[in-house]
Amino acid sequence: MDFSTFLWTTFAAFLTLATYSFLYKDNPFYKIAEHIVTGVAAGYFAILLWHNGLVPKLWFQRIDDGDWWWLWLNSSKPWYLIPAILGMLMWTRFSKKYQWVSRWPMALYIGISAGIAVPLEMSNRVNKQLYDTMADLNWANFFGQGTYAMFDTTSGLSQLLIVIGVVAALIYFFFSKAHTGLFGGVAKVGIWTLMIGFGASFGFTVMARISLFINRMQFLGGWGQEAFNASGTTPNPNYSAWYQVFFWLLALLVIGYAAYEIVKHLRSRKT
Repeated sequence: MDFSTFLWTTFAAFLTLATYSFLYKDNPFYKIAEHIVTGVAAGYFAILLWHNGLVPKLWFQRIDDGDWWWLWLNSSKPWYLIPAILGMLMWTRFSKKYQWVSRWPMALYIGISAGIAVPLEMSNRVNKQLYDTMADLNWANFFGQGTYAMFDTTSGLSQLLIVIGVVAALIYFFFSKAHTGLFGGVAKVGIWTLMIGFGASFGFTVMARISLFINRMQFLGGWGQEAFNASGTTPNPNYSAWYQVFFWLLALLVIGYAAYEIVKHLRSRKT
């Protein structure tokens, strides 16, 4: 690892620890990491849209690919100027006098997005769920096969549980009838179904976050072993004293802030 790579990886390690410092309390290190991540993400997204969206899909492939000339344009599809103009009209949002003009492209964009999203959501979240509740039960493999037969999603028992869970959850949201007697018992099964679904979704989210945390801990461990390994089985051939200098400067910065917080806390207790 050369020194320039060491600087960037050390900076990444610093931002990782600065982000986790929020577990203690909101502090300047966390704010620095938060602002850097937000700014880099916004800048990267803007450049990505420019190079992967606007330039290839509008300029070079739409309004500069034919023999229809107008001013500097050479296009075989001049109608693509319409979305280009609508996009430029969005910038009127920064004008107090003409910001109302931006409502037109914004309304078109939101309307088109809603028209695309609603059928997809209906297909993925409603229709496919209904299809699974109307499938024929697999009586030939009702109890599943293999060591973990109870988790066999192709078994008839799993399909039956899906139907029972969907019907019970729908009954729970039927408020025109009091949830008493048999109806109330089925509604309670619906509550359990919802809780199992929410718990599984939350557990999946936590598992994903834990995997990210493990990845960052592995990164920190690998960073320390590779950067400061001046001797041993796999020494760093580019190791120099500047590695230690840069590292201890960051360490002194953190230690200085910790000392400042301690002194501030002691003073507040005296007053």
